[in-house]
Amino acid sequence: MSVSSTRLENGMTVLSHHMPHLESASMGVWVKAGSRWERPEENGISHFLEHMAFKGTKTRSSRQVVEQIEKVGGDLNAATSIEHTGYFARILKDDVPLATDILSDILCNSVFNPKDLAREQHVIEQEIGASLDDPNDQVFDLFQKAVFPDQAIGRPILGTVKSVKSFGADQLRSYMDRNYVGNRMVVSAAGNVEHDRLVDMVSKRFAHLKPDGDMEPVAAKYIGGDMRKKTDNEQAQIIIGLEGRPYNSDGFYASQILASILGGGMSSRLFQEVREKRGLCYSIYAFNWAFADSGVFGVSASTGEEDVGELVHVILDELRNAVQNITEDEVLRVRNQIRAGLLMSLESPTSRAGQIARQQILWGRPIEMSETIERINKIDVNRIKEIAGQLFSSKNLSIAANGPISQLPPLDELVEYFTK
Repeated sequence: MSVSSTRLENGMTVLSHHMPHLESASMGVWVKAGSRWERPEENGISHFLEHMAFKGTKTRSSRQVVEQIEKVGGDLNAATSIEHTGYFARILKDDVPLATDILSDILCNSVFNPKDLAREQHVIEQEIGASLDDPNDQVFDLFQKAVFPDQAIGRPILGTVKSVKSFGADQLRSYMDRNYVGNRMVVSAAGNVEHDRLVDMVSKRFAHLKPDGDMEPVAAKYIGGDMRKKTDNEQAQIIIGLEGRPYNSDGFYASQILASILGGGMSSRLFQEVREKRGLCYSIYAFNWAFADSGVFGVSASTGEEDVGELVHVILDELRNAVQNITEDEVLRVRNQIRAGLLMSLESPTSRAGQIARQQILWGRPIEMSETIERINKIDVNRIKEIAGQLFSSKNLSIAANGPISQLPPLDELVEYFTK
């Protein structure tokens, strides 16, 4: 199950995981540039560029871009996150050259026609509007802003209507020139694909890329805070968080396991205590939100107005209890869940291509599955209690909430309750 890796002269990395039993392949170009690489006036430009990449090149119209891939039964997609952007295709094995050509074309030869720019600005304005109508989207935007105030990492990926309307072709080209460079780009493929042939195609189509660009973004700094927005929605959306662990820390995997024990499924502590025993909410989960240099450990839940106060106190109780009474059986159950998920991902070329690309971006190399599983298996109940003690000893609690939240206690009261 090893991954083939080649670094081109311009710094771009080409990865592939050969699955000869498949008739298809998934491939994509991942760029180590997301919303946290944006300057203040550029908020939302990473996501806007992701949209504009499909709107026509020097040789293809926007319709031809999608028609040519769909004509052979394939599909194209893209996604923007805080730390990277991905453009990917799923095709039959014989159509890997076509997918490579189209992906390179949209990333190297987009024309950014003014009419297309104006049209897509309006489309994203609708997307922002839809997000503003979604209470769950809004509470996470509030939480991100509370945790990382006045930082690019704390701004919404979509940007604002004002910022998006300000973007023109020159701004897009300037952003690409700084960030879409060889040492920040990874081509990753999984499925029935030949590595040497893929390297040959990629090296020709991306030969013009300069090797490096702008400096790394300013290190993220967890600040924490309290962001609330009262609305007339039926449900209150609440997130409680503390400073977590980054990817490149020895506490990352332990934090992942702890998050699953607390709120990773129907057998998790929070689900059982909050929903099954007390009936305080329909949905609740814990998360370990890791970045390259920072992280957040949090719990997200929604409930009716009358249950808000009890809900947040029960959540804080469960976090404190974890320091003392996590069991070996819980750790074993979650380790097995994670192991099963990792091994199942090997059966999906789409999951596998994305997995090894992100590993290359985050850790500088694709990580063998056996190495990951070995790291996870070494984490025992004592390590989980230790990381819980470290995470939950902080007084720097963060709260974000929207909806009918008049019964949500003040932050200082919750901090006092949590640390008493």
